[in-house]
Amino acid sequence: MGEGGKGELMRWPFFRDRRFSKILKAGLLSILHFSVLLSSLILFSASSVHEYHVSVTQMQYNASQQLFEISIRIFTDDLEKAISQDNGMRRFLINDKDQNNPFVERYIRRNFSLSGTQKKAEIKYLGKEQEADATWIYLEIPFKGSTENWKLQNSILMETFEDQVNMFNLKFASDTKTFLFKKGKTTQIL
Repeated sequence: MGEGGKGELMRWPFFRDRRFSKILKAGLLSILHFSVLLSSLILFSASSVHEYHVSVTQMQYNASQQLFEISIRIFTDDLEKAISQDNGMRRFLINDKDQNNPFVERYIRRNFSLSGTQKKAEIKYLGKEQEADATWIYLEIPFKGSTENWKLQNSILMETFEDQVNMFNLKFASDTKTFLFKKGKTTQIL
C-alpha cells in the first residue's frame, strides 16, 4: 500500500461509497464470527469425544486378607455424563480434589455387585484417582470360600451408552478369567 495506507484505498471509487464500506464490514464480521464458531466447535469436539465406550476392571483375590481388591478404569467424561444423568442432569466434574465421592460410590454400588445364592457381597468403596483422561475407582469385597455359584453384575455406563463394553479380569488363587459385559449381558457367573 505504500506510505499512504488507508488514503490510497480511498482513491478507488468503490471504497469511497458508504454502502460498499458497510457491506465490507458486515462481510468481514460474518467471516470472523464464523471462524470463531468453527474453531470452538473443532476444539470442543476434539477434546471431549472418543470413538468407543469401554471400562476395564481388575479383580484380584488377596488370600491373606480374605478379600477381593478391585480397580475399575473408566473414561472420566463418560463417568461424568453417567453421574449427571443419575442426578437430574446436574453437572459433575470428576477430579482428585472434588467432593463427588458419595455420587461416584452410589453410582458404582447401583451398577456393580457380586452375589451368591444366599446373599449379596458387601462392597467397600475406597475412593477414586484421576489419571489423564480416565478415573480409577477402588473397591474391596470381603470374601471367603469358593467363587462357585457366585454372579458378578457389571452394568457400568450401559444406561448412558448403547455400545458400552465392560472388560473384566478376575484372578482368584491360580485361576485367571476374563469376561465381557455389554447390553443384554450384564451378569456373568464366576
